[in-house]
Amino acid sequence: MIVPMQKVHLVARSVDRQQLLETLRELGVVHIMPADPAKAALDEATQRRLQTLRQAVQTLSSVRPSGSVPPVSPEQAAQEVLDIQRRSAEARSRLAALYHQLEQIILWGDVRLSELAALQEAGLKVQVYAMPARVVSEVRAECVEVVAQLPGRRVWVAVAGHGDPEYLPPEAELVPWPSRDAPSIRAEAAQIDAALHQDMERLHQLAHLVPEMQKALADLELQADYSLAQRSALEDEHLFALWGWLPAEQAPQLAEQLANRGIIAAVEMLPPGPDETPPTLVRPPAWARPIEGLFRILGTTPGYREYDVSVPFLIALPLFTAILIGDGGYGAVLLAAMLLGYRKLARSLGERFVQLLTIVGFVSVIWGMVTASFFGLTPYDPLIKVDLSEESRRFMMSLSFTIGAVHLSLAQWWQAVRLYPNLEFLNKVGWGVFLWGMYGVVRMFVLGEPLHWGTPWPYLLLVGAALAILFASPSRNVLKMLLLGVAQFPLSMLSTFSDVISYVRLMAVGLASGVLAVSFNAMAMQIGFWPISVIVLIFGHALNLGLALIAMFAHGVRLNMLEFCNNLGMQWTGYKYRPFSYRVSEEYSE
Repeated sequence: MIVPMQKVHLVARSVDRQQLLETLRELGVVHIMPADPAKAALDEATQRRLQTLRQAVQTLSSVRPSGSVPPVSPEQAAQEVLDIQRRSAEARSRLAALYHQLEQIILWGDVRLSELAALQEAGLKVQVYAMPARVVSEVRAECVEVVAQLPGRRVWVAVAGHGDPEYLPPEAELVPWPSRDAPSIRAEAAQIDAALHQDMERLHQLAHLVPEMQKALADLELQADYSLAQRSALEDEHLFALWGWLPAEQAPQLAEQLANRGIIAAVEMLPPGPDETPPTLVRPPAWARPIEGLFRILGTTPGYREYDVSVPFLIALPLFTAILIGDGGYGAVLLAAMLLGYRKLARSLGERFVQLLTIVGFVSVIWGMVTASFFGLTPYDPLIKVDLSEESRRFMMSLSFTIGAVHLSLAQWWQAVRLYPNLEFLNKVGWGVFLWGMYGVVRMFVLGEPLHWGTPWPYLLLVGAALAILFASPSRNVLKMLLLGVAQFPLSMLSTFSDVISYVRLMAVGLASGVLAVSFNAMAMQIGFWPISVIVLIFGHALNLGLALIAMFAHGVRLNMLEFCNNLGMQWTGYKYRPFSYRVSEEYSE
């Protein structure tokens, strides 16, 4: 659920300012809001130090410590990491430019400009001409040599002598010398590459200091929070006042807790006004908390008056991903990897996200057992057959559309429950009903099934459309209500059709994953040399599993974040509840 909030105003004596702030930090329940946002901003130096430490820790999170431990402070190490990162980016850009130059002068081979200059000083003039191959024999000079073949039966001809050539065909075109030669470009590229390797070795050394950087970052954040809390208040020579938000369940105890610590303060509690936006504290059921790992990666926070979608996300996402993966063997690999490497992976990916991937792996194993698919093999007769046959494809499309209709209609009806007894709840009930009618339309277009008055779909469409139009904007003015409903209906109707049909991606991606697995097996069997066959199998199935995990974000997350949440009316406009407290940075703790 999204925890209800209360607004709190605190006024104490100015001399008790520090004691009040320390007590609030110890209690750790008040999300302090600035009285004047312009004055509450951190100074540039502190912002720069925080940003440097955060970027450095993030950069080093994937770097394995090795070598000696550098004798530098955490902030010096963080600055060095950023310098290396910037320098490496510039070096890679320069390398790309050098390789492009090499491609441009590839026809010159390993000719050195210094050698050509030496020949010129010795009185020997060397020039290169582009001309058709058929006229090369017409060139008259002391030395004539074809040095390169060009497209279109053209060639490069080197002409050398103590003076100008005696005769050149009219088709001959002088080729200017390049500004740089290949050996010098390769030498510079080698220097840059060596510097990049040296910088990478230094990063491995600096990775030893990540714990110290994290501690320095946490300490600096505590200092910054204290500074912000001071700047967020209103103060004169007598009084010190601030305001903020805290969970409603903790509001009654705040005044007593302050008094028990000897702080004389006036405390006022108010419910949030309709135009106010308190911070969002999401508290899902304990069993649904693994989904927090996904929200943390996506950086999404629901608005205070929106919905806690943890439960439907945790139910739907593993199911969608299992269908997208489409193989119990891949699910077993994922499950084993999460269980065996839990501690290490939890440190890098976050404990909640690893728990989520563990659930995904388990559900994928179950789906693989239902479809009898393990690494592209079918060891027994499946309950649900997933292959390229017409029967299988029709069933999987039907299943995908059914899942979509259930998923989307539940979103509409959830809104209806929230809106009741406002008459607008009937609009959401209508859209939920209309979705099932549109489900029949989709089946007609895609699966060729009948749609007539002997089926329930036309009745669902009519009833749903009537409710959706009549109660889109409930008003005593019936004509206005009807016109607004009619105006809003066409685009929403088209959106409903596209939302339902969008779930066909579950069938398409899952079927593609299965076909790839079978193809890799066939490719390995055709090779005939077992060591290479094993390599092909390992590489192929690892690649397929990687693509399936990408599909989890590209398709599984999309169906939840876009289709489901759009039908739920989610805007994700919230900001997190961050109480003023002695805390470890959210970025580095679960």
